[in-house]
Amino acid sequence: MTRLTTNQIFRFWLPLAGTWLMMSLEGPFIAAIIARLADPKFNLAAYGVAFSFALIIEAPVIMMMTASTSLVHNFQSLQKLRQFTWALNGIITAVMLILLIPDVFFFLTINLIGLPDNVAHLTHISTIILLPWPGAIGYRRFYQGVLIRNHATRRVALGTAIRLFSMVSTAISLYIFTTLPGVYIGTAALSVGVVLEAISTRFMVQPILRKIKSSLESEEQHQLLSFRRIAKFYYPLALTSMLTLGVHPLVTFFIGKSLLAIESLAVLPVVSSFVFLFRGIGLSFQEAAITLLGKTQENDKIVSNFARSLGASLALGLLITSFSPLAGYWFSEVSGLSPELTNLALKPLMLMGLFPATTVMLSYQRAILVKAGHTSPITTATIIEVLGIIIILYTTIVHFEFIGATAAATAFMVGRLTATTYLYFQTRHRQISSEE
Repeated sequence: MTRLTTNQIFRFWLPLAGTWLMMSLEGPFIAAIIARLADPKFNLAAYGVAFSFALIIEAPVIMMMTASTSLVHNFQSLQKLRQFTWALNGIITAVMLILLIPDVFFFLTINLIGLPDNVAHLTHISTIILLPWPGAIGYRRFYQGVLIRNHATRRVALGTAIRLFSMVSTAISLYIFTTLPGVYIGTAALSVGVVLEAISTRFMVQPILRKIKSSLESEEQHQLLSFRRIAKFYYPLALTSMLTLGVHPLVTFFIGKSLLAIESLAVLPVVSSFVFLFRGIGLSFQEAAITLLGKTQENDKIVSNFARSLGASLALGLLITSFSPLAGYWFSEVSGLSPELTNLALKPLMLMGLFPATTVMLSYQRAILVKAGHTSPITTATIIEVLGIIIILYTTIVHFEFIGATAAATAFMVGRLTATTYLYFQTRHRQISSEE
């Protein structure tokens, strides 16, 4: 394999970074819309909880892009993994329908989490609006992986541009022409955006699918992909994303028992969406690294150096912003938060300043393991991260009476640091061997 250059890595990765950057704009935009409508505190809290439910339900299909990037070698493997994806999409949609049963939903939100009745009812309708979300995510991430494997990253970015445009158009239209609560407008815009992105991605991948089908005979050297092999490869990845996203309802539960609970539930999605502007770019590096790392590891060093530079740059950008007046301006003027909520949001943002760097590190570490076919350490790292989050949340809220948003930011940061530390030792030998 030809030795990679930094410029080649940048040009391949840039459309993926653009994709994640566009997706990261959704959260701040939706939060800004909700904050400018009636009862912003309650609607922002409902949005945060509804979105958390949608995330945990979509968790099993989040890694489908990684799977298709790694496993789709020919038409046979494409068919098998596509069938696996359809089955998984059906299961998660059924789970979401069960969650939406009123007795089940209100038991979780009112009895367990402790939401006020008005917030719980806003959350219920919003989660219903998000029903298409998980299946559409699984559908488009499968085909996005095929695009990435075939070096068509610009088409991935184009699909996300369509998603962002349709989301913004829907939100603005509903904002102007209806009197719907803000959380309904926000979740409707998200659902419309992701469905149209899935449809457009399917159209854009069609020429590649024809090419894969016609090249079947030349791909016979690849091992046939079976459901058993897919399950063995994908189970740790699915469990990883389920644990990662599944922690959000637990965070919501703990925050519901904390000081300034409703205020914290209102500001946390705003803070998280702002941090995602930086860390989303880091997440984009995982599939790029999977594709670019050489089978004999000859390109590990240059990819590793690129990851280090990227992580440092993103963290520096967030730290400068969070400790400057720019953060207050963003929360008050752009996001539309009240002075009370703006002040509450500043400290959690500062605490998460290094989160983008750890995200890039985690993406690169995962790419090394996925490329080698050793996905189980990824799950172990996630278990460590989730346990760290829960322990810190319990300690800070129950014993030290932290404000909920501050406790959550502390827990996310500590949990991520423990996970990346564990994976450092799991991947260190491979990195050393590539540099020697």
